[in-house]
Amino acid sequence: MSFPKPSIPKGTRDFSPDEMARRNHIFDVIRKVFQVYGYQPLETPAMENLSTLMGKYGEEGDKLLFKILNSGNYFEGLPVPSSQLGDTGEPVEDQQLQQITKHISEKGLRYDLTVPFARFVVQHQHELVFPFKRYQIQPVWRADRPQKGRYREFYQCDVDVIGSDSLLNEIELMQIIDQVFSDLGVKVTIRINNRKILAGIAEAIGHPEKLTDLTVAVDKLDKIGPEMVKEELAGKGISESAIVQLVPIMDFKGILREKFTLLESFLQGSASGMKGLEEIRFIADTLKSLSFQNKFDFDILLARGLNYYTGTIFEVMAADVGIGSLCGGGRYDDLTGIFGLPGVSGVGVSFGADRIYDVMNELDLFPATVRSSTKVLFINFGENEARYGLSLLSRLHASGIPAEMYPDSVKLKKQMEYANRKKIPFVVLIGQDEIMHERLTVKEMQSGDQQSISLDELIKLVSPKKNL
Repeated sequence: MSFPKPSIPKGTRDFSPDEMARRNHIFDVIRKVFQVYGYQPLETPAMENLSTLMGKYGEEGDKLLFKILNSGNYFEGLPVPSSQLGDTGEPVEDQQLQQITKHISEKGLRYDLTVPFARFVVQHQHELVFPFKRYQIQPVWRADRPQKGRYREFYQCDVDVIGSDSLLNEIELMQIIDQVFSDLGVKVTIRINNRKILAGIAEAIGHPEKLTDLTVAVDKLDKIGPEMVKEELAGKGISESAIVQLVPIMDFKGILREKFTLLESFLQGSASGMKGLEEIRFIADTLKSLSFQNKFDFDILLARGLNYYTGTIFEVMAADVGIGSLCGGGRYDDLTGIFGLPGVSGVGVSFGADRIYDVMNELDLFPATVRSSTKVLFINFGENEARYGLSLLSRLHASGIPAEMYPDSVKLKKQMEYANRKKIPFVVLIGQDEIMHERLTVKEMQSGDQQSISLDELIKLVSPKKNL
């Protein structure tokens, strides 16, 4: 009898214990920074109603939602004749497909953590204290084409504040970004822009109604290049003269002061654009007075593809690895309005833990101490020795030291090989002589040195060294 070869869906990954230790290091660093800045933990379900998710991410985002089939006989009573679903060779029309989807699927896996957060805020608005500061570390799912740095299942680490329109929140988020990547040892550039500036650019070229098309296209500038962006803009109905007006903006590489000068001239007829420029200037001036370990850059055409952003937007790029953005986010002035609570402004950023992992792995940035946790292995010489060792193990566990006993009384060589393969630094050998004298023979695996010490001395030897 043959069995199918085990596999997992494309765009997903298994994580070994060593890999999980590294991932948990990332989560621990991020979580610690979030908490230092006063943010509280939150979790939401993996699946949401499709009515919550659809229409919040733009047309392209909607196509990337993983939809969950309803249980039961969901084909019964379909609004489209079943003959059209067979192998007739006739394609199903978009309108028919939407009808079918509504009938067979009412739920979907969350695409991000921000829209579920907005839904939570509206649903629990009377229980929350505003401004409400929360962080959330959970997986999300996107039906995207898998490639390097792009997965169908991945973790996001979100931090948001909602119920305040102060630009000091943007400043704080940039400090959080800087602190997280500094603590992880990853050099980055923090790119910022403002969607009001992009709206002003759309007005200045005579196409204010094409803001979404403009932002979707220019968001791909680094991926497909300026010529392909121009083609996409033309395909969306933006005139050739308007595209010509955009070229100086798309090609501009000046310093911060020169960027402000260019935009002041370009946006002078747009109140929205000038407001966005004022906000960026405030942020830039404030950042100059603070201590930052990473660079920040005002990127005129940074767009962020999601439709719900309305103000400042962020994107973080690794300085030493070309892998796409490691972190992104921005200001959303009325995301809760689509759930019935208008006029509540929020701002947040999302750290992509999987891409951060890939960058740290490639650059060998994980501390050597981040690995499988066992520090001490007790060798099993038999029933009496094992029973005596169990009481000592309890003392180690009570002291917070990860330790274990080999479960079977097998050859010493096999138990030592187990310690080597798991990179366990200390092995304890207890025979009748050790029991009689209440001493332990401890072998340090890396050097091969052995010593006879007491249990208290062992605890002191393997306990984490504290900085004085």
